[in-house]
Amino acid sequence: MVLFKRNPFGHILFIKKWLIRIFGAMTHRRYRGFNELQIEGSEIIRNLPDNNVLFISNHQTYFADVVAMFHVFNASLSGRDDTIKNVCYLWQPKMNIYYVAAKETMQAGLLPRIMAYAGAISVERTWRAKGVDVAEKKDVNPDDTENIKIALNDGWVITFPQGTTKSFKPVRKGTAHIIKQHRPIVVPIVIDGFRRSFDKKGLRMKKKGILQSFIIKEPLDIDYDKDTIDEIVEKVEYAIEQHSSFLKVIPAEIIKEQEELNKTRQWDY
Repeated sequence: MVLFKRNPFGHILFIKKWLIRIFGAMTHRRYRGFNELQIEGSEIIRNLPDNNVLFISNHQTYFADVVAMFHVFNASLSGRDDTIKNVCYLWQPKMNIYYVAAKETMQAGLLPRIMAYAGAISVERTWRAKGVDVAEKKDVNPDDTENIKIALNDGWVITFPQGTTKSFKPVRKGTAHIIKQHRPIVVPIVIDGFRRSFDKKGLRMKKKGILQSFIIKEPLDIDYDKDTIDEIVEKVEYAIEQHSSFLKVIPAEIIKEQEELNKTRQWDY
């Protein structure tokens, strides 16, 4: 029966659709109202194929980043240009959007477990446990990489290649291996303002009047045959603006421009 149609992971699409609608309605004013989401690149989303697309992004909160992406992707597909005005775009959401998340995060409470049903690909961290780096790295669970492959074959996958919400941490080579092996279209996204808007989990609003930025870039130019893993890692770091070169001394005029921009990010109520 159509009512009980499932995706490749066994999730009932009817339930998933209503979860996206409900959570979307509940969170919309966090990005358009209490705070504002400044979007660039909606037209890129509309030009992508229905599957085998990998979105790579820097990471600032556990959940608010992903929720914003569900809003932006669906709004863009509904014809909106760089805006999430009118949440009705979620009435018929794209159902084959998935996101990679740490298994321990998605199992930490009832709410994350419910949110996982909306599209999480839960993976076991090989380098970190309970928020602490481990001395002895664990082996990659083959089921995790297989699930990412299944998700790419079915639709779009969002991943945060640094594997942490801390800035300028190294990109994990696992993302490069996925890119080289499965040859997806790789679309970079750079976000900002989420760390100031939300708590670390991205569930509780920390501050109102913050301008959040969400920049969608053109797909990466990758030679899947010739580019090495290290070269792909470097391309990813530059694309999501997390390469160490971004930490170098910034000219005074650029700092002044950034300070002016930051003033627009803080609005008085």
